[in-house]
Amino acid sequence: MIRRPLPFSFALALLASAPPAMAQTAAPTLNTGDTAWILTSTLLVILMSIPGLALFYGGLARAKNMLSVLTQVFVIYALISVLWAIYGYTLAFGGSGLILGDLDHLFLQGISPNSLSSVMTTVPHYVFVAFQSTFAAIAVALIVGSFAERMRFTAVLAFSVLWFTFSYLPIAHMVWGSGGWLVGDGVLDFAGGTVVHINAGIAGLVGAYCVGKRIGLGREALAPHSLTLTMVGASLLWVGWFGFNAGSAGGANGTAGLAFINTILATGAAVLSWLLGEAVHKGKASMLGAASGAVAGLVAVTPAAGFVGPMGAMALGFIAGLVCLWGVSGLKRILGADDAFDVFGVHGVGGIVGAILTGVFAAPIFGGTGSESFAMGAQVWAQIKSVLVTVAWSGIVSFAAYKLIDIVIGLRVPEEEERQGLDITTHGEAAYGR
Repeated sequence: MIRRPLPFSFALALLASAPPAMAQTAAPTLNTGDTAWILTSTLLVILMSIPGLALFYGGLARAKNMLSVLTQVFVIYALISVLWAIYGYTLAFGGSGLILGDLDHLFLQGISPNSLSSVMTTVPHYVFVAFQSTFAAIAVALIVGSFAERMRFTAVLAFSVLWFTFSYLPIAHMVWGSGGWLVGDGVLDFAGGTVVHINAGIAGLVGAYCVGKRIGLGREALAPHSLTLTMVGASLLWVGWFGFNAGSAGGANGTAGLAFINTILATGAAVLSWLLGEAVHKGKASMLGAASGAVAGLVAVTPAAGFVGPMGAMALGFIAGLVCLWGVSGLKRILGADDAFDVFGVHGVGGIVGAILTGVFAAPIFGGTGSESFAMGAQVWAQIKSVLVTVAWSGIVSFAAYKLIDIVIGLRVPEEEERQGLDITTHGEAAYGR
C-alpha cells in the first residue's frame, strides 16, 4: 500500500460526518504556494513540448524536413489544447466511469475562477485543467517522431484527433480518473509513464508499420541534420520534466521534493548506463547516446517519481538506460519497423520498464513510500496489467485510426514530395537558406 492523500470522495464523506468545527478546519482551501508551483510546472511542461520536443525531433530529421517536424509538434500542441477544453478534460477527469468520465464539464462548464480542483484540492480548478492539458498535448506530439518525414500533414492532424479521443482520454481516465478501471486495481502512475509514454510509444510503433519505411532506408544516409539542436532539445526536455514529475505531487510539498531529486538521479544514471553500453558495444560514447539516455531515464522515472526513494530511482534509471539502448538497436532490428526517431524504443520500452519496476522500488525495503504491508507481488501484477491494457488499447485504436485515415485521406505523401522534402512540398518554406 502506498501512502498518498485520501481520495476526494472519501474526504467529502469524512467531512459530512464530522462535527462542524472539524469540518470547517478540514475543508479544502486555496494554497497560494501550491498554486504558484502548479502554474510553474505547467509552464515547464509547455517548455519541454515547445520548443523542447520540437527541437529534439527537428535535429534528428534531415534538413529538408526540419520545418515539417517543428510544425507538426507546434500545431498538435495547439489542437489538443483546444480539444482538451472542449471535451477532453471532462471525459478524462469528470464523473466516475470505468472507462470514461461524464460530460459535466463539457466546454469547461461548471468551473469558475474560485472553484478548487477535486484532485489537487488546494489549487484552482482552472489551474489543474491547464496542467493536465500539457500531458495530453505532449502525449500526442510524441507520436510524430515515429512517422516523421513521410506522412501527410492533414493525416497527422486527423490521427491526432482520433487517437486523443479514443486512446488518450480512456487510458487517462482508467489510470487517474475517479472510478477508473485500473485505479481500482491500485495501479501506480505518478506522472504518466503509462498514460503518456507507453500509450504514445505503442501508437508510434503501429504508425511506423502502417505508414511504411522512408524511401532509401538502408541504402541512403538518413542521418540527423543537427545533433546540436537535438542536444538543446534534450536539455529543455530534462528541465521541463521537473514540471511533469514534481508538479504531479499537486503542490509545493515533500512529495514534490522527492519527485524532483528522483528526476535528477534517474536521468543521470540512465545517461551513464546508455553511454557505458554504447562504449562496450561500439567502442565510442556519443552525444546522441547521452541525449537518448537522458530521455530514457526521464521516461522510466515518470511513473515512479513520487513512489520510490532516491536510490531506487537511480537503479531504475540505470536499468532503463541499458534496456532502451537495446530497444533502439536489437529490438528495433527484430521488429523491422522504421520508427524514425525511436518513439517506441525510448518512450514505449522506457515506459514499460518504469511502470513495472515502480511496483518493485516502491517497496520500503528499497526506500520506497510503500507501507510496511506493501505487497510487491500484487503491486507488480497491477503494474503489468496496466501495461497490457494500455498496449492492447492503444494498439487497436491506433491501427483502426491509421487505416481509416489511409482510406479517407491517405497516410503518405507522394514519393516525389518525400524525396524533395516536406518543408517545401507541404509548407512552402525552408528551414535554411538554399
